[in-house]
Amino acid sequence: MPDPVRLILIGCGGIARAYVAALERVAELELIGGVDSDPAARAAFAKLTGCPVFEDCAALLASDLAPTAALVLTPPDSHEAIATDLLARGLHVLCEKPLAPTVAAAERMLAAARAADRCLMMGSKFRYTADVLAARRLLDESFCGDIVLYENVFCSHVDMTQRWNSRAEQSGGGVLIDNGCHSVDVARYLLGPIARIQAQFGRVTQDIAVEDTARLLFESQSGALGSIDLSWSVHKATSAYVRIHGTAGTIEIGWQESRCQRTGADSWQRFGDGYDKIAAFAAQLDDFAQRIRTNRVARIGDADALASVIVIERAYESEQQERWLAVPEPAAEPAP
Repeated sequence: MPDPVRLILIGCGGIARAYVAALERVAELELIGGVDSDPAARAAFAKLTGCPVFEDCAALLASDLAPTAALVLTPPDSHEAIATDLLARGLHVLCEKPLAPTVAAAERMLAAARAADRCLMMGSKFRYTADVLAARRLLDESFCGDIVLYENVFCSHVDMTQRWNSRAEQSGGGVLIDNGCHSVDVARYLLGPIARIQAQFGRVTQDIAVEDTARLLFESQSGALGSIDLSWSVHKATSAYVRIHGTAGTIEIGWQESRCQRTGADSWQRFGDGYDKIAAFAAQLDDFAQRIRTNRVARIGDADALASVIVIERAYESEQQERWLAVPEPAAEPAP
């Protein structure tokens, strides 16, 4: 077996701990160092991993670590500058969602990856959960027949008053861009491209300057009608975060289990054991490693990453204009 891909981690905050745990399951990636401007985060990362950690990327890249790839976990406003610099230096990059706060920035990042002949992948963990993959297989087998309605709920009370996610200058917005990019990527993965969208914001109940509750309505190109509820300030008690209703059956993707039922059947069939964040991150990291190793098409490609940014940008425009807006689909990406 060839030597593992030498990986550095940029941004050692809370999400880094989950990625470090996931990396223990991925033999083809070796974590060799980290970067964070916060001394406390650097100390915690060094204690957790035993790896050297640096104040900035320049210091790490000037060392003798010789990384091959990077995992970018910093706030979205920094993604473009960090990713394009790393790509130009010859590193492959896995960048956490959202890829960028704007479509223009995302396009520049993808162009930089093509110019450098390096891989740039967007992190989108739900596309890698076992139950979402199983649901996609059921849909490919026409379990639901023609899909009519799609529902997604990501609503849980989280105090965002002290977090960068609620500072628009860093995050690009509020709950819509923070959680909504997951929602639109899962919807596109299960239903196909989104044709049009309308967004509304709820009352802001936290002391923040961005939206903390949002509702998206959409229509897919296949004709399914969808609703997405997002909130940091209310908890919707639901066992399933995705429900898909079709002419032949229903699929529920849940936090503790996933199940499906044929129309007219008396009972549900269990097909999944629920959400496992570490397993999803590990599968995503393995896909990234295989993309680097073999140049195979990743489960989330350039067009998927760009589409998630396009849909969210159009959703913000829709809310401002108080009307439905068409969603352009990115051009097909070239074969690797």
